[in-house]
Amino acid sequence: MARKQRQVRVEQRGGLEAIQALEQRSDEELEAETKYKAAAMAILGARASERFDAEAARAYFQRAIAAARPQERMQIRRMADASLALAERRAGDLKSAVERLGQAPPSGRQMFALRAMGLLVPAASAGILARARGILLIVVLIAALLAVGLGIVELVMLPFGGLGLAPAVLLGLFVVIAALAIVAAIGRRRRSQAKASAPS
Repeated sequence: MARKQRQVRVEQRGGLEAIQALEQRSDEELEAETKYKAAAMAILGARASERFDAEAARAYFQRAIAAARPQERMQIRRMADASLALAERRAGDLKSAVERLGQAPPSGRQMFALRAMGLLVPAASAGILARARGILLIVVLIAALLAVGLGIVELVMLPFGGLGLAPAVLLGLFVVIAALAIVAAIGRRRRSQAKASAPS
């Protein structure tokens, strides 16, 4: 019995090492994987959820569960729950699903960003009203950003005698684009630093 338990532990350790190696592979290589097919499909499902493609993520996890051994299926189902909650922008479900996986829940900032995305760009499964609300919110947000940009330009140009409405709106648009580009660059840098500092 003890020998069998040691063999199971060795197999699990080998499986974990294989999964870490699989994470470095391309999507095409994962599709062609046969030895660790369940792990490969689960990784593809997680990648699809990061692209917010819930339909593809669900299909990959169904294939992962079908290829998994009985003792692996519960963990893959939990991974699927977390990934699908992310893909469908369900912040509350994502937090509980991640906690069931035994991982640290997303930060408050990440939860806020996911909720905002769920409002602005609802999942494909959302109803027509949710999509119409998202379009309306995007229009309002763009108008608000343009108003802020216009206000900044007018404030800066006030000592120089002000600026006409059309050029001020155009400059305000450039200010907003520059600000969004800076925020996006900072976000990418922080995400890269977090990935680099994360334990392998």
